[in-house]
Amino acid sequence: MTVRERFAANLRRVRRRSGLSQEALAARAELHRTQIGLLERGARMPRIDTLIKLAVALDCNPTDLIAGIKWRPAQVGDPGGYAVSDG
Repeated sequence: MTVRERFAANLRRVRRRSGLSQEALAARAELHRTQIGLLERGARMPRIDTLIKLAVALDCNPTDLIAGIKWRPAQVGDPGGYAVSDG
């Protein structure tokens, strides 16, 4: 699973838990509905300002939207990278 896919799954889960449609979330976050769809399909990664808008619109902590996404720091001879959990 990629970072985009993990974020997409988190966003979908939190949005559905909140009982909002993509359109309603877009209106609350002052984003276009197609942007919500792109984020939920993993076609786009949000900027930090978009992440904050989504968290506020969903009445959740931003960490709910990035759950399962970790950065693994570089070690000597080993580059850093993302560690993404599937669930």
